[in-house]
Amino acid sequence: MDLFLLLFWLFTERLVSAASVTSHYNCNSPLVSSLPHSSFQSSSQSSISSAAHSAKLNRRDGAGGWSPMVTDREPWLQVDLREQVEVTAVATQGRSASPDWVSRYLLLYSDTGQVWRQYRQEDGGGMFGGNVNAEAIVQNKLSPSVRTRFLRFVPLDWNPSGWLGLRVELYGCSFKSDMADFDGRSSLLYRFNQKSMSTVKDVISLRFKSRQAEGVLLHGEGQRGDYITLELHRGKLALYLNLDDTRLRFSSSRVAVTVGSLLDDQHWHSVIMERFNKQVNLTVDSHTQHFISRGEGDSLEVDYELSFGGIPLPGKPGTFLRRNFHGCIENLYYNGINIIDLAKRRKPQIYSVGNVTFSCSRPLLVGCTFLSSSSSFLSLPAASSSTILGGFSVRFQFRTWNPEGLLLSARLNRDNQRLDLQIRQSRLILSLHKPGDRRSERAAGHRVNDGLWHSVSLDTRSLQVSLTLDNEPASTMGPWEHLEATGSFIFGGCPPTGCHNPAVSFQGCMRLISINSQTINLQHVQQGLLGVYNELQFDTCNIRDRCLPNLCEHGGRCLQTWSSFSCDCSGTGYSGAVCHNSIYEPSCEAYRLTGSSSGFYSIDPDGSGPLGPAPVYCNMTEERVWTVVSHSVSSPVRVQGSSLQNPHIMMLNYSSSSKHLHAIITGSEHCQQEVVYNCRKSRLFNTRDGRPFSWWVDQGGSRRSYWGGFLPGVQQCSCSLEENCIDMNYFCNCDADSDTWANDTGVLSYKNHLPVSLIVVGDTNRTNSEAVYSIGPLWCYGDKSIWNAVSFFQESSSLLFPSLQAELSSDFSFFFRTSAPSGVFLENLGHKDFIRLELSSPSVVSFSFNTGNGPVVLAVKSPLPLNDQQWHQVRAERNVKEAWLQVDWLPLHLLEAPSDGHLRLRLNGQLFVGGSASQRRGFLGCIRTLNINGMTFDLEDRARTVPGVSSGCPGYCSGSSSLCHNRGRCIERSSGYTCDCSTSAYGGPTCREEVSVSLDRESSLSLLFQEPFSVMQNRSFQTSSRAGEDAAFSFITSSSPAMLLTVCTFSQQYMAVILTTNGSLQIWYHLQPHRTPEVFSPVLSSLADGRLHQIRIHRGGRDLYVQIDQDVHTKFRLSSEAELISIRSLTLGRVIRRENFHEEVVLAGSSGFIGCLFSVQFNHVAPLKEALMNRGSSLVTIRGSLVQSNCGVLADSISHNLRDDSAAANKEKEQQGGDTQRDVAVIAGVVTAVVFITACISAVVTRLLYLWGTQKRNHGIQEKEHCQSMETPNQTELHLYNSVRDNMKEYYI
Repeated sequence: MDLFLLLFWLFTERLVSAASVTSHYNCNSPLVSSLPHSSFQSSSQSSISSAAHSAKLNRRDGAGGWSPMVTDREPWLQVDLREQVEVTAVATQGRSASPDWVSRYLLLYSDTGQVWRQYRQEDGGGMFGGNVNAEAIVQNKLSPSVRTRFLRFVPLDWNPSGWLGLRVELYGCSFKSDMADFDGRSSLLYRFNQKSMSTVKDVISLRFKSRQAEGVLLHGEGQRGDYITLELHRGKLALYLNLDDTRLRFSSSRVAVTVGSLLDDQHWHSVIMERFNKQVNLTVDSHTQHFISRGEGDSLEVDYELSFGGIPLPGKPGTFLRRNFHGCIENLYYNGINIIDLAKRRKPQIYSVGNVTFSCSRPLLVGCTFLSSSSSFLSLPAASSSTILGGFSVRFQFRTWNPEGLLLSARLNRDNQRLDLQIRQSRLILSLHKPGDRRSERAAGHRVNDGLWHSVSLDTRSLQVSLTLDNEPASTMGPWEHLEATGSFIFGGCPPTGCHNPAVSFQGCMRLISINSQTINLQHVQQGLLGVYNELQFDTCNIRDRCLPNLCEHGGRCLQTWSSFSCDCSGTGYSGAVCHNSIYEPSCEAYRLTGSSSGFYSIDPDGSGPLGPAPVYCNMTEERVWTVVSHSVSSPVRVQGSSLQNPHIMMLNYSSSSKHLHAIITGSEHCQQEVVYNCRKSRLFNTRDGRPFSWWVDQGGSRRSYWGGFLPGVQQCSCSLEENCIDMNYFCNCDADSDTWANDTGVLSYKNHLPVSLIVVGDTNRTNSEAVYSIGPLWCYGDKSIWNAVSFFQESSSLLFPSLQAELSSDFSFFFRTSAPSGVFLENLGHKDFIRLELSSPSVVSFSFNTGNGPVVLAVKSPLPLNDQQWHQVRAERNVKEAWLQVDWLPLHLLEAPSDGHLRLRLNGQLFVGGSASQRRGFLGCIRTLNINGMTFDLEDRARTVPGVSSGCPGYCSGSSSLCHNRGRCIERSSGYTCDCSTSAYGGPTCREEVSVSLDRESSLSLLFQEPFSVMQNRSFQTSSRAGEDAAFSFITSSSPAMLLTVCTFSQQYMAVILTTNGSLQIWYHLQPHRTPEVFSPVLSSLADGRLHQIRIHRGGRDLYVQIDQDVHTKFRLSSEAELISIRSLTLGRVIRRENFHEEVVLAGSSGFIGCLFSVQFNHVAPLKEALMNRGSSLVTIRGSLVQSNCGVLADSISHNLRDDSAAANKEKEQQGGDTQRDVAVIAGVVTAVVFITACISAVVTRLLYLWGTQKRNHGIQEKEHCQSMETPNQTELHLYNSVRDNMKEYYI
């Protein structure tokens, strides 16, 4: 029944919505052509014939349109529509037969012509494209439409070869309006015909504009505890709704759902509340929140009446429990009943409390906006004091998002003193500056940059300075003498001359400014009759909540200033401007390719997609990399007393969610899970009717009764497949129903059914009947995405996929290999918007898109051709904050998005891969590992049906086997391949040989970067990329303090990684020489414990990520995103030059490092390997004893053995289960075989030792030369000009 009601409600809502849409489409009548001359106003006019009333579309008489004076600094054209109408579109022309037109403009709208608001499209864009000539008509649809009386065109750009000219038309229609004005002490009561009203469905709609941030719009309650309250709180709309039988009233347990922001801006806002049972939709303007109401009931029971505008106490009209609404409400409907219409017609159902009028009064609070944080100011003369004691007083209101800004500055008459009022660190600070750099300060408030209006009063008329903020107690300070202002009061900033600016200029809104109790008329200021100003916008508060909606992804916290927003990604597992990029690898295979070893990791299988990180164990001891996901039932489970009627049921809870498990299984080549069932008189199947006694449930919730080895649906066990069951009359050992212990063990490997989520055992209720079972963890290997490749051999061929869902953000990653000079990698078109990645020339990759702000192109140029038949990686991202492009490891090209531009990328065509829908040249070559928005595209499967495209890519380096390890790059040769290990911390033919050194207290190894290298390298990043470093190394030591790594620059910056006196790790950053260095401590425990530790450090801008071994993942936030400019040197071990180091860093530097250091990587350089291979270079300095050894290999192998032994022990425990009987004969045979093999090995070793002794002298020199020759292909020079390719290495991340 509830489902029927819900469907009926939705159907009726769709009918109403369809009717409204139909009427909206008919709302396109011209509105300007019939208006009188008096409906037009402008900031100025260049002549009588170019007056504002000449601005009607297609008008040719007179000057042929409106044109302002050339000296007009802030031109605008205003249209009065005589009444409120709904405007759906605007159209513009230039001035007829002239070179004058507007190419870009803003729209402001107002009900009264006094308080204005900027119109913005649904995606936040506030600028409209205008004309390119004088005669063509350019129309812009308004989505959403706006209901208003006044519209103002504000030109931004015009013809640079002419001047500004404009003719306009507006399109729309009239609409019905029933309006009520509440003065803050009034309300309307709607009384029911019966004692109470009980509803399962409610629809409440209204429009309001408010003069204050608090106030009740609607309230109703019932005796059983139900209530509904809709009110403004701190400028947001809050809905309190309870359908319970327990009275909560106004207790602290009331929970509100809030929508909207800055709703006290004196502009109209629409509200719709829709409820069906507990399902509720609350919409304010275009923002909707869906939630489930509190309480146990489905109906809302309200007694006697609903109140609108306030909550009067029973029996005391005009007395309210909460602050009532002060403003106007329009078209108020409650379940189809027009409340205001009933009130206007004085119907008996409506009772009016206080003074409710039916027209909206004009607002009295007119303010101005300080637009610039550097050049806005308002200078006003000091009015004469009205008191005998002298002094002065200043009062005003302000609102802002900025945590810093100067509000007021005034020079005083005594000893050149100055009084400043400013926002500093989100608090209000009053400073009295005295001669000799002396000053007194008082603070008030907290978080005054919350976007709300705050009242400030500053008074010096009582021989002291008094500061009052809102309703807080006043803060006072001396000097206990008369203080008079000389000159002018400066609000918001400073003019070019005239005051000392202690802070950045104020960026925000001010209103109700009064000096010595005389209110300032801002219209006189705008007209030039009073004061001086710069970069101010009058009659409007142009504040905007950039965190509504929250554009930070994956739970990132939105932080905003007046002109921009930023995202705090702490604790989310993501990084980037909008928390879009996962900080984790997508698979264990990807971790192996970065040089990691076995251990516990967090993987993010869908990258930037909605899934977060999942904890897994990565087993890298074999050629295959296994991903292991554990569950809650790790020990064998003993079962007795269960039957089909009362079975034993065990639920398995995995360490990863079901969505993560599905992603891991889908992305793997193979998955399996072992099931061990030990039984004594406990059958798996009922042989009489075929029904199973025991079964398991798969990931989809379906019952499964096969136990490994066979295909799904076959009720058999592994022993039947292997034909070794105890009794061949049965398909399972346990079905023989023996009094002795038997075992059925199988491996489940059908991926669509894994993992096991539940197991049921139902035959252990007979005498001596018992079962012991264990379910192993889920094991998967192979990352299907890494080697998914296709070859394009016809330019006209392409792979087609559905249109990208990339409105707000999109990221791309893939590898390509080609010999063609150009070609489109991928393209997706919309009506006007598009996005494209292409090889635009042999050495340039470009990334272009258009979101409505005009085409944007980012290009990365390689110093060497990219069509060299080698693999190159392309990564790109576009989001609402920025766009960037990177090719291999060349400097990243980054471009910030305009703060007020269009945000959404609207695409409707298909995604073309390897080709184009815009007649551009298709791609010839190979593309692999295409990943978009965290989703890997199966190119090989799509290529099977497309002519001109084939699955796979020929060549040694295109296979799924990893030929080069630890970030080594596979290079195709005509008759094979080689591994480029130049950017890997490892060496050898396949980049698997670890480079380790042993150091003592006096040892140090320094790498000097030649200045041409550092300047070129760093300056390129300074202009085109976000600052950051990547460092990784492993070490073993028992001594502390210790210096591990130091990076110094030519500009007195440094980065240091040390062990403190107690052995804990510290990371020091000194990015701004004039500030104190920052220090971060990821762990407090000692790492000087003689054990192997692996450290990974990544910084992107202000975000610092630190990983210690596989256990610690920590994120820190730096105070600055400055980069290390012009790197001079990198040092391992003792630091000789102390420079400007902090004392603790100096102590660690002088102590050096005692132990083993290996696998050192800094950005794209392997400094340890580079230094050891270039000992004779002037760029390498080695002091003390530094011995190349295999300590890292030994430590790593020990660590691996410990981890793998632990994993093997756990696996052995799981496999043992209930195996209580062992075959002694088998054990004896194994022992005999071991003894025999040992004897054979001893004989072979003896023979080899003899041969080695006789050949040692003859081949010693040759062996030495051979070792050197193996390393020679992997050597690289430190000088930039000998290692251009070092910036183009392929990393698998």
